[in-house]
Amino acid sequence: MANSGPRERRLAYLAWIAVCLIWGTTYLGIRITLETIPPWLMSGMRWIIAGTILGGGLLIRGERPPSARAWSGIAFLGVTLLVLGNGGVVWAEQYVPSGLAAVIVAASPFWMAGIEAFLADGEKLTLRTIVGLAVGFCGILLLVWPDLTSGTATGRGFIAGVIALQIACLGWSMGSSYSRRHARAENIFMITAAQMLAGGVMMLALGTLQGEWRGLHFSTRTAGALAYLSTIGALGGFVAYTYALRHLPVSLVSLYAYVNPVIAVALGVTLMGEPFDSRMALAAALVLAGVAIVRRSGKSDEPDKDKTPEGETVDGRVVRAAGASGSR
Repeated sequence: MANSGPRERRLAYLAWIAVCLIWGTTYLGIRITLETIPPWLMSGMRWIIAGTILGGGLLIRGERPPSARAWSGIAFLGVTLLVLGNGGVVWAEQYVPSGLAAVIVAASPFWMAGIEAFLADGEKLTLRTIVGLAVGFCGILLLVWPDLTSGTATGRGFIAGVIALQIACLGWSMGSSYSRRHARAENIFMITAAQMLAGGVMMLALGTLQGEWRGLHFSTRTAGALAYLSTIGALGGFVAYTYALRHLPVSLVSLYAYVNPVIAVALGVTLMGEPFDSRMALAAALVLAGVAIVRRSGKSDEPDKDKTPEGETVDGRVVRAAGASGSR
């Protein structure tokens, strides 16, 4: 965390609030775009627009594009964080209400803990972590159990969506783990733009292969939602997050992961009429409780004020791959 005066800290708190609001609304934005825009084309267009805006602005300022040796890592992060991570969420929201999608995505720390446990230099599982994983798994099982046992087409679609969300969490965690160990001392924002463009192109290709162009059309609602996701959702949220990280403790900034699902559920229920009964509320509480336990067990005894959630030293700039911030 950089040295911060009162003004910077006030702005940082506002930035953190912006992160909670922006990333809490992106799930609803995705749900709206899917009314007329197929999932892979929507994701591809979103990130190509965002990457073009960010990268173009940096080039105008005189920043240099990523070096040739950086592109293999950029491509890997484009696949894991965007194609699997973000694309999986978008595809799943065809079948899973946006609020519940946000709750399930909040389980990403489960996958991160599992990946780290299998790496030689990763954090090993502790009893607290195992308890947290078990609690969170019970929440997800409670969430899907009625659909798992119904055998109906609607139930199978919901189960497929939940599986897609778990694949998204796995991809997000793989990309975050890679980012933690292979951060480069290049301009992080230019790397971010390149990653957005790489992931966007891949998702456009997937949409083309699946024949999604035939089903593409725009309404005022979906065009507006796509514009929101491509600008405020992708760029505004990332900028606010990086500013908050520089001036606030990571333990505080990371709480956005608990606020986002609450906002997403509230918006989905009130604006889209999405279902949310007592069983879903209990399941969501179990998932978030499990995440809280896992996050608690993952904290070291050393002060974490100079590290991002994935562990890279901030030192006046955020040296981490864009997208690992949790932007959806």
